[in-house]
Amino acid sequence: MSLLPVALRRQASPGPARRSSAEGWLALLLLLPAGLVVFGVVLYPVARTLVVSLYDVTSSMPGDYPFVGLDNYVRVFKDSGFYAALGHTLYFTLLSTLLELVLGIAVALLLNAPLRARWLWRSIIVLPWALPTIVNGAMWRWIYNGQYGALNGLLATLGISESPTQWLGSPFLALNMVIAADVWKNTSIVVFFILAGLQTIPNELYEAARIDGAGRWQMFRQITLRLLAPAIAVVLVLRTIEAFKVFDIVYVMTGGGPASGTQTVAFYTYLQAFSNQLFGYGAALAYLIVLAVFALAMGYLKLLRQGQMAGVE
Repeated sequence: MSLLPVALRRQASPGPARRSSAEGWLALLLLLPAGLVVFGVVLYPVARTLVVSLYDVTSSMPGDYPFVGLDNYVRVFKDSGFYAALGHTLYFTLLSTLLELVLGIAVALLLNAPLRARWLWRSIIVLPWALPTIVNGAMWRWIYNGQYGALNGLLATLGISESPTQWLGSPFLALNMVIAADVWKNTSIVVFFILAGLQTIPNELYEAARIDGAGRWQMFRQITLRLLAPAIAVVLVLRTIEAFKVFDIVYVMTGGGPASGTQTVAFYTYLQAFSNQLFGYGAALAYLIVLAVFALAMGYLKLLRQGQMAGVE
């Protein structure tokens, strides 16, 4: 048998190295548009913010501004207003995330039960999350209105309170009212994460536990919560990151007031950069927020990997 046809086929077909090189260039070409978008939208602004934070920029117009190095960052940690905003942010983040997680698990368990028209209830629960945050904030601002708000009207109708309450009139109460509005909107997305996790739990586990004499609380604690741990970890960290960056609902509902009682770190950065035109100082604040969010994202990835490993085990 002649080896000539085999040699010709080998010569005509490209080698593995050549094919992998061509596929690599094709993948690079396909990823190039997305890479340009990421660079233009994320990487360049982050790098530009770092550069601006090293200068004493006090105007939106280009000019020759003095280089101050890390003075803006040192100023951040000496600013009492920053620590007040950080305290509001941490309180907002912890309370809103905890309430959204607890309510999300409760509603997801209810929607996972064999209810009539379950598809309808699942469709309704997504409506708050689908509502734009600006619209949600404006709606709740009218609900909380001290003179003709729906909340005061409801309380008066039920005979709970006859005198109207200024829900956004005191700093601590206003902050909690903003948290309530945020919880109303974002609990929906938590519900769908948890509901997706519930769909992966086999019913046979509950049947076996019921045969062994386990009660509902035992099954919830030993089966449901354990198998939902990866989904809970993802929801917990994602909502923590989003709550830490909160700005728009505060801007619409309270404008940071009253008496700066609802100012978060993101809102405080906006005030310093655009209201006070301290762009260098605002850039330093913004960059610290970027670093904090990056740290939370790394924590998210670590928890996600641990959850996946736990699920495999």
